[in-house]
Amino acid sequence: MPTLLLHSCCAPCSSYCIEYLSQYFKITVIYYNPNIYPEAEYEKRKAEQKRLIAEMKTKHPVKMLDCDFESQKFYEMAKGLEDCRECGERCFKCYRLRLEKTAQEAKQNNFDYFTTTLTISPLKDAQKINEIGIELAKEYSASWLPSDFKKKEGYKRSIELSKAFELYRQNYCGCVFSQNKTE
Repeated sequence: MPTLLLHSCCAPCSSYCIEYLSQYFKITVIYYNPNIYPEAEYEKRKAEQKRLIAEMKTKHPVKMLDCDFESQKFYEMAKGLEDCRECGERCFKCYRLRLEKTAQEAKQNNFDYFTTTLTISPLKDAQKINEIGIELAKEYSASWLPSDFKKKEGYKRSIELSKAFELYRQNYCGCVFSQNKTE
């Protein structure tokens, strides 16, 4: 059974991805999201991710790799891009930041593949995410698993699973800039 390091932004987005991918892979979820603001929100989302993994029945056990909360890395990356529109250059750099950590861990821990739950969101550019994943796979000599999890009713299924597990669903992507857009 091949191994997969699955970057997760939150439990709702990971729900369908875990359900589907666990049929084909031994999954370790990596929770690395230095973009989330405030830290209390980060901790709440992380706790929900842990709870989902503990409660969800899967064909193969799912593990979790919990990374440090490195918000300063996000703010350094976002410097000068604070006014960018949502789904623009700041977001692309944020995807890269999180996927680079995932690629590093995949290489270091000999995972067969790495990917992300980010492509399940209708608000995220799956093509761009896959481009970044492919670039990082080459850079780190790791294997990227291309995805667009929103297709084939994936996003709809994530909503159903979120309701079934009574998951906390946030109303913004995670960073202070996306939070400000919802206020």
